[in-house]
Amino acid sequence: MAKTALITGCSSGYGRAAAELFLEQGWNVVATMRKPNPDVFGKGSDRLRVIAMDVTDEASISRGVNDGIAAFGTLDVLVNNAGIGHFGPFEAVAAATVRELFETNTFGLMAVAQAVIPHMRERGAGTIVNVSSSVCFAGMPLVSVYAASKFAVEGFSESLAFEMSSVGVRVKLVEPGYGPGTSFQVNSADRMGGAVPPAYQAYAGQLLEVMRNPGLVTTARQVAEGIFAAATDETERLRFPAGPDSEQLAQARWHGSDEEFRAGIRERFRLKPR
Repeated sequence: MAKTALITGCSSGYGRAAAELFLEQGWNVVATMRKPNPDVFGKGSDRLRVIAMDVTDEASISRGVNDGIAAFGTLDVLVNNAGIGHFGPFEAVAAATVRELFETNTFGLMAVAQAVIPHMRERGAGTIVNVSSSVCFAGMPLVSVYAASKFAVEGFSESLAFEMSSVGVRVKLVEPGYGPGTSFQVNSADRMGGAVPPAYQAYAGQLLEVMRNPGLVTTARQVAEGIFAAATDETERLRFPAGPDSEQLAQARWHGSDEEFRAGIRERFRLKPR
């Protein structure tokens, strides 16, 4: 009998790639998005249901989870992928933008997990895969609010993994690397709104120049493969770096001193503290 995964944020990027990979592997997929559009997956499948879910709306989450369970009878895996980005100096970030990032990236993820956990607990089985970011290995410059929202996901997931193991449910973290051209850049630009204070313009310009030639990068398919590996892993492993740049950062963070690692980041971005 085919297993079932519910994946949030499937309209594009990592969520869509993950949904496609699970389908390729013979899984049933409940692909959720704020505005359901089955056309993003091309040819339809009787193993695919596209369902409305806004992770910032409690009623929408409840309907989406219930509809997903009704579609295939059970949920074996939850992939908490929905998220939004931000790039810019913290000094210029509006309080409303801070709240918007946490509402989606952190509180929304927690709310969906809380809605699914009773179903998995009653079954005594299931896996929750929370998508965070490689910024949790390296708090990169000019993404402080985004990083904060994702660091919170890491702490939440590590703690949750211990308590869920008592009822037979696994919790995993997937940490995607930098993917130029993804929806992260698009929605980051929308929230940044061109608001870089003069004191930071040269600094931001230098960082953006480095990011135009990032070297190792991550593709949506690589993230999808990381998500699938986490979803099907039966060990106690918690963290799954996804993409060559994320894997490189993880190894540097885990195997070097904090001073050495931070010096490497400064060198990478040509940063000189005043």
